[in-house]
Order: sequence, then C-alpha cells, then structure tokens
Amino acid sequence: MKTRIVVVEDEEALGVLLRYNLEAEGYQVDVIENGDEADIRLKEEMPDLLLLDWMLPGLSGVEICRRLRQRPETERLPILMLTARGEEAERVRGLSVGADDYVVKPFSMPELMARIRAMLRRARPEKLSTQLSAGDIELDRETHRVRRSGREIKLGPTEFRLLEFFMESPGRVFSREQLLDGVWGRDIYVDERTVDVHIGRLRKAINRARERDPIRTVRGAGYALDEQFLTAKPTPTRAKVREAASG
Repeated sequence: MKTRIVVVEDEEALGVLLRYNLEAEGYQVDVIENGDEADIRLKEEMPDLLLLDWMLPGLSGVEICRRLRQRPETERLPILMLTARGEEAERVRGLSVGADDYVVKPFSMPELMARIRAMLRRARPEKLSTQLSAGDIELDRETHRVRRSGREIKLGPTEFRLLEFFMESPGRVFSREQLLDGVWGRDIYVDERTVDVHIGRLRKAINRARERDPIRTVRGAGYALDEQFLTAKPTPTRAKVREAASG
C-alpha cells in the first residue's frame, strides 16, 4: 500500500501545490483545510505522516498536535509543522507540544520532500525503500550509488534525482514541466530545455553500446521510464558472449 500523508493547510494554493508534489513522489495524499475537521478525521484513520499548518480555522495546529500526542494510537505519528512563524520561541513551542520537525514558509519543495523521506525512514522504515530497481539498474538512495548489470555508474546530483524520479513511477510519462517541479522544485526557475540537456547526460551515463535505453521519449508529451525495460533481459556483455561461445 502507498504511504498515506495528510496535509492540514487552509491556504488553498499551497494545499494544491503540496498535493501535486507529494503525489508525484508516489504518496497517497489527503488535504484538509479546517482544524476541527482534521481533529475528527485523524481520530477515524491515522496516516503515516502529518503535515500540519500552525494557523488554521477552528483548532490550531499546535492544539491538534498536542491532542494527537495524548492519544496512545497517535503518540508516535510523525508530525511536520508548516508555519510562517520563524521566531525561536515559536519553534520551541511547536516542538514542545510534540512536533518532530518544523519548516518555515516559504520553503524549498525539494528540501521538504527530503525531510519527509527522512522522517518516514526513521518512523516507518518499511514504508520507504532505500533501494530502487528497474530491469538491470539498481539505485541506492542512502549511498547515492547506481549500478547497471553490476557496474557502477557515475551520476551528477541532478541526473541521480532524475533517475530516482523515473524509477519511483515506472511507465508514467512526465512532461518537462512536471520534471522541473519534481526534480528542481517549483521555487526555482529553470528553462524547460534544461530538462532535455540533463536527460541527454543521464542517457549517456547509463547506456553503453548495445544496451537498451530505459528512458522513453514520448513525442509531444515528455519522458518516461519504459515499462517494457523493467522485464527486459540484460544485454549480454562481449565477455559473456565469448564465454558462451567457447563453452
């Protein structure tokens, strides 16, 4: 089952942005805009992680956090608070009522996603695999290592994140705009042609002669990790061909 994240945020535009980016990461997302409604729904079903705004209509985020920590079934629920309050006293207050982490608006979306992954890794390690695989490609999120057919592949940070992004949703076609949002973040302006440049670098790094290209270009739509590549047999190396012939 997908990791379920509940976002309690009354700012509609931010709620839409968070849903978009979290779903792009493969999470199941529910957005609630009212503190009283959030209090009721969190009693009915507990998520894997809670993104909680400080200032809300009805119950405040601080009060919701305090109540959650008083209930045995939610006392260990990972809670990340979102707020415009940046003063030290307010951060201390948020953490003192039980929040696990604290992000001040405006924030970097890639940084927020990294914090969420770190929190899930600590609280629910079974929910967030550190190893991704597709066909003969293996990616390790913790060590930032990539291997194809056993050989190590050197990737830059952006190419690594691109490959990780594709491997999280194999077969799904992403437009250049979606790749910019998911890999670079919405708060950073990058020309869409930059995506093509980094896709080219990624292909050059992971593909050798006779190896199948796992990145599929969909004309007029974008790019995808080819779902047919997932079950494709690895192309034999020259050494293995010679070995088989001599045998």
